[in-house]
Amino acid sequence: MVAGSSRGPERGTAIASDGTPLAYWTAGEGDPVILIAGQAVEHVSWRIAAELLYSRVDGSGRRLIVFDHRGTGASDLGAVDRYETRMFAQDVVAILDAAGVDRADVVGHSMGGRVAQWLAIDAPDRVRRLVLASTSAGDAHGSGRTPAVEEALRSGDRSRIAELFFTKHPEWFLHLLAITGDPNARGRHFRASRRHDALDQLHAVAAPTLIVHGAADAIAPLDHAWLLHDRIDDAELAVIPDGRHGILIEGGPAARIVGRFLDGEPV
Repeated sequence: MVAGSSRGPERGTAIASDGTPLAYWTAGEGDPVILIAGQAVEHVSWRIAAELLYSRVDGSGRRLIVFDHRGTGASDLGAVDRYETRMFAQDVVAILDAAGVDRADVVGHSMGGRVAQWLAIDAPDRVRRLVLASTSAGDAHGSGRTPAVEEALRSGDRSRIAELFFTKHPEWFLHLLAITGDPNARGRHFRASRRHDALDQLHAVAAPTLIVHGAADAIAPLDHAWLLHDRIDDAELAVIPDGRHGILIEGGPAARIVGRFLDGEPV
């Protein structure tokens, strides 16, 4: 997970409230940060961003935690047929418990940002700082996707999807689209993300919050970020010019901005 750490990542297993085993990995020491991946995506999508977020501005390290959502990677599918983003947030609590972490910085990308919203609402004592990247309060709010974007996402063609995610050289970043091969799990994730709606409860988010979004995001258009900014008290908003949906996982300026925010520096 973090090639530059003094020792390799350590794998652990958390048990969700319904008994589902969840695989997670930790690396490094220092202030803990948990990274929540997007819809039906395995933890390896963080491999670039994790490297960039491993070190603090002052040269000290962070303890990074990544995991596979239920139904992806090394985590079990579980017996629950109806997945919900709020349930995924409960899974994150189980992982923090298993890792021995009382309170962490929380970084969520895309659907992971939707999960992070519920975590900050339902378990505020577990969240020190909150980063919501390329996400929204729910599909019912803000601009929708164009038919062309919807068709590309449904196609399953990773090259076409990469064009929507990555700002430059999308073919090089294809390895970050670590989407589970289990169609059952993909369907459960898809429906959970589409049902997400936290708009009326965002006022309960108490953690210092950064919203980072690409100005050219066609999957979650920019007005979704402005709506989050409007509903979360004192949230900061950083817009990446020309950035697409994968601005954080591809590294670059978004990761540097997130790193400064986690360090308490101006963004």
